[in-house]
Amino acid sequence: MKNITRRTIITFFLAAILLAGTFFFVGRLFMDGSSWVSLSANTHIYSNGILKSGTLLDRDGEVLASSNQGNWTFADNATTRRALLHTVGIPQGTISTGAITKFAGKLAGYNFITGAKHLGTSGNNLYLTVDADVCDTAYQALGNYKGTVGVYNYETGEIICLVSTPTYDPANPPAISVEDPAYEGVYVNRFLSSKFIPGSTFKLVTLYAALEEIPDIRSRTFHCEGSVQIGDQLITCTGAHGDLTLEQALNVSCNCAFGQIAEMIGGKKLAKYAEAAGLTDSYSVNGIATKASSFGFDSKDSGDIAWAGVGQGKDLVNPCAMMVYMGAIANGGKTAVPQIISKVTLPGGLKTSIYLHKKTEPLITEESASIIAEYMKSNVVNNYGESRFPGLDIYGKTGTAQVDSAEVSNSWFVGFIRNENAPYAFVVYAEGGGSGVSTAAKIANTVLQAAVARD
Repeated sequence: MKNITRRTIITFFLAAILLAGTFFFVGRLFMDGSSWVSLSANTHIYSNGILKSGTLLDRDGEVLASSNQGNWTFADNATTRRALLHTVGIPQGTISTGAITKFAGKLAGYNFITGAKHLGTSGNNLYLTVDADVCDTAYQALGNYKGTVGVYNYETGEIICLVSTPTYDPANPPAISVEDPAYEGVYVNRFLSSKFIPGSTFKLVTLYAALEEIPDIRSRTFHCEGSVQIGDQLITCTGAHGDLTLEQALNVSCNCAFGQIAEMIGGKKLAKYAEAAGLTDSYSVNGIATKASSFGFDSKDSGDIAWAGVGQGKDLVNPCAMMVYMGAIANGGKTAVPQIISKVTLPGGLKTSIYLHKKTEPLITEESASIIAEYMKSNVVNNYGESRFPGLDIYGKTGTAQVDSAEVSNSWFVGFIRNENAPYAFVVYAEGGGSGVSTAAKIANTVLQAAVARD
């Protein structure tokens, strides 16, 4: 009897292990099956390293790229091909963030229900969230600047615009030399995979920390004589602004005021709020990992902390993460996690996957978000001028980021618009663009006007 009992226990134990293993495998298959299938060694879906099937479309059904037994064709419009190079990618996989590379399993015809039944035949239709027309506008607005434009719906997470430059036409690829400055970083998606000195856009994080850590900060005044000595550093400003309230300091983007504020807060707390704002995280955009931002808050010199607090020094910010932070300010604390896939369908139109909208954890308190949004609107009204953005209820902050090795500063503009049909947060970055107001803000207006007109 004891032997039977012992054998029964062992049998149940082994069955439990088998059941647990089965559940684990099915779970992994559900989560990672597409990645397993899309390994380049899988000759069912690759021919000489080129994906054999699948069609990529924008949110309105415009074909962006399509493969017929490994023969890839791209959008009819050459501007669209250039604008969406880093989003669509190329069959050779040189652009690692491109959909052709990242979503090969979905394109090839794999799904959790039917498995690999249709691999290597007609493939699936993968609809991206981007609007090709808006991306065309962004590409043209960037002109000869290297940089990026990102626009997303902070309620749903759908990325409407993702453009990175420099770029080229994948249907007529040029001979690219590594020494050619015109193509420097051409294979890097500047929106997802890079980080840059943020300039004064980072003051929106320092402002968040100040609102939370300094109780009377809104009633204080700050004095600017054009420069101020903090620690071992001379913090310089664009002019002598005189006495300023906190709101006025943000309006004129006063380095002296925000340098002093950063010194009061301290490096450890500034680091805490940069992390809270989601800037040090790597977001997953349907499995594409963004570059994590980094900051220089660990210095013992208060002057270094001051420069970091105004967005200079060792600060490096990922554009996508900054855009998400703008969405959190607009949305009262939480915002949507960005996504680039809209849906996947069989050739006949039947959906094979569902992509749910997800929210971030709170990136900012509701009270601070409300105050910062109020100040960002004040920037537009009192400094930039609402006439720059006709018809847009826009909230923004410019940045003019100085880089030691560059003769001309880099241009930023970040923010959001309030529009029931187009609740968009945005980021614009133009290398060598100089003033954020004259370059990045102009680009943002052009792109947002196009985006709102499409909704």
